[in-house]
Amino acid sequence: MIRARPLVIVVTGSECTGKTTLALELAARFEAPCSHEFAREYLERKAAPLVDADVEPIARGQVEGEDAAMARASDVVVKDTDLVSTVVYARHYYGACPDWIQRAARERLGDLYLLLHPDVPWVADGLQRDRPAERMTLHALFSDRLGTVGARVVDITGDWPARRARAFAAVGSFLSSRGQPSRGQRRI
Repeated sequence: MIRARPLVIVVTGSECTGKTTLALELAARFEAPCSHEFAREYLERKAAPLVDADVEPIARGQVEGEDAAMARASDVVVKDTDLVSTVVYARHYYGACPDWIQRAARERLGDLYLLLHPDVPWVADGLQRDRPAERMTLHALFSDRLGTVGARVVDITGDWPARRARAFAAVGSFLSSRGQPSRGQRRI
């Protein structure tokens, strides 16, 4: 029997906007597997600044993690970023992105994107680039790219409790409109 593909919710945006925390909270609330941001894991293992040669290994690792989460999902999967992020960062930092990654990003497009705005304080997060001033530029690039690929986007703004409330409401509404079960939609 062929099973339907789970609905894909992607938490995305520039650095230090709470993506990982929110993705994990959404996964817990909606009882869904969560794929992690592979670039973070890759950077921690490399323990050195990223360069353009790292883009393809990061993309392959991201795909592998997403596929593993999809295999565990029944109705919904949450992604802490996806290949759209890889495209945005590769173009921004290195001026280009390999064609296969751009094609794969379009082919693997999520069903709903939660675009986190950089309107919360910067909190340093390990080995990433420490460029809080670039968050607005990157946010605009994410917004433009998601528009270009025709993604369904919900803007997530405000302080941490407001972000959480907006994200939970957006995902709950989206799932209800798609006829998905509401299990796990309890108050946190």
